[in-house]
Amino acid sequence: MNAQPAGRAVRIGNCSGFYGDRLRAMREMLEGGELDYLTGDYLAELTMLILGRDRMKDPELGYAKTFLRQLEDCLGLAVDKGVKIVANAGGLNPAGLATAVRDLAGRLGLDVAVAHVEGDDLIARAAELGLAADPPPLTANAYLGAWGIAECLNAGADLVVTGRVTDASVIVGPAAAHFGWARDDFDALAGAVAAGHVIECGAQATGGNYAFFTEIADLDRPGFPIAEIEADGSSTITKHPGTGGAVTVGTVTAQLLYEVTGGRYAGPDVTTRLDTVRLTQDGPDRVRISGVRGEAPPPTLKVSLNALAGFRNEAVFVLTGLDIEAKAALVRRQVEADLTTRPAELEWTLARTDHPDADTEEAASALLRCTVRDRDPKLVGRAFSSVAVEYALASYPGFSLTAPPGNGQPYAVFTPGYVDAAEVPHTAVLPDGGRIPIACVTPTRALEPVGEPELPDPLPPGPVRHAPLGLVAGARSGDKGGDANVGVWVRTDDQWRWLVHTLTVDTLKTLLPEAKNLTVTRHVLPNLRAVNFVVEGILGRGVASQARFDPQAKGLGEWLRSRYLYIPETLLDGDGTENPERKNTE
Repeated sequence: MNAQPAGRAVRIGNCSGFYGDRLRAMREMLEGGELDYLTGDYLAELTMLILGRDRMKDPELGYAKTFLRQLEDCLGLAVDKGVKIVANAGGLNPAGLATAVRDLAGRLGLDVAVAHVEGDDLIARAAELGLAADPPPLTANAYLGAWGIAECLNAGADLVVTGRVTDASVIVGPAAAHFGWARDDFDALAGAVAAGHVIECGAQATGGNYAFFTEIADLDRPGFPIAEIEADGSSTITKHPGTGGAVTVGTVTAQLLYEVTGGRYAGPDVTTRLDTVRLTQDGPDRVRISGVRGEAPPPTLKVSLNALAGFRNEAVFVLTGLDIEAKAALVRRQVEADLTTRPAELEWTLARTDHPDADTEEAASALLRCTVRDRDPKLVGRAFSSVAVEYALASYPGFSLTAPPGNGQPYAVFTPGYVDAAEVPHTAVLPDGGRIPIACVTPTRALEPVGEPELPDPLPPGPVRHAPLGLVAGARSGDKGGDANVGVWVRTDDQWRWLVHTLTVDTLKTLLPEAKNLTVTRHVLPNLRAVNFVVEGILGRGVASQARFDPQAKGLGEWLRSRYLYIPETLLDGDGTENPERKNTE
């Protein structure tokens, strides 16, 4: 695999957004057209927990096994095409994955220079670094940056695997190596981070999970994205010709708002000023990202801590027809009265999915969920679930459960931590076995919020209509530990003038009552015509704790879009419905 000339844009494709993404995507990206690098993001907070449990069973594991399956199919093709591969599939054991890749290449008869990046795993030093928690962590991994990857590529690596690096780093590293950027080329690095953030979640950049999905002509099998990154960090987001989905200002805006906070997006190598990002439609399936400014990163690195917290169980009662609230109250009293020992946590939620005068039994039914958690598996096992079943003939009319009684299952909690970057032994392990320590970035800059920007004048008064927010606004939501973010954007200046003055924190809490008693922060991003809300604590202690119906907040934005408020008629199309003729016009 030969280095590419540095005078042109470098084409970096991505073939994985999570552990479990489309298995064939690596081959699709390699066969679809020209690439210099192919990257994959396999890690998330929940994934680190899954890999931690794998490592408990077998110390030789702890990496994303599907990556090896993809390489068995595609490594020869990558060699033939001269495409270098960078992935964070190493998880908790990047050295083990690098060894497995070398063994695979040997069996396939391929000459591949394999390197890896390590140092993120801090579990052995958790107490020393002040990362000890209750319960004690099973995994503790710092988010490393891109310079270890770049060092490996500069040393001639054809394939680099890492542990826990930031999602964008697998894209930033190749760009930094390709163009020879310096550690303080913050604007160029920030531009690459923006491009990396857009493509690291795979098909979400090409129409997947897109609010206005009905406007995309072919979404049955969206292609995976490509970033063409230039020497100054500007980029163009695109995809291979003939693949499904679409790349528009809207799809890119949605992904830029995914799992972020405000105008400053901190990373280990650079703080990216998201409030400086400018997007331009540069032809069919081509969106240009320009103007991105960067600042020195903060002096600390974020650490992902996952811990096994105890055991969890649930019983879901089906309530059908009339008197739903009274039926729920009866069975709740019965179950709680018969629990010999109450679990540490016992929660009831009633989902009123029933409809009056329904034409099917399912449509006439509501779901009452009782969730229990405790460190003692006995308290949430049959001692709980059998109580629910025992009332099958002695409770509300139509009693039924969605599942038979069962034992409790282990659950985990996520806690973020922070350590001084100098305490993390970021190391590039080169193809020849040499070890290069990666120094901390200097200078650093403490992270501060961006001040409130100047807002446009509000729309003048006029006729309004009570209608769903989603008729004019898109949204993208996701999880960050126990918090959730909801990014909301619009597509015209007049819609922006209305949105930024209307969708305040108070309005959001009214539209989303689950957030009423939580801390919510709004961040304004005028260049994207967007506001981003961070809702603290709505996900409990992270996705693995399953604190709510939608534990990763993936549907939170769509719930918000479905809520009604008064919208100026001038912003609505005709009768207030989306215009089916408006296709990819962002």
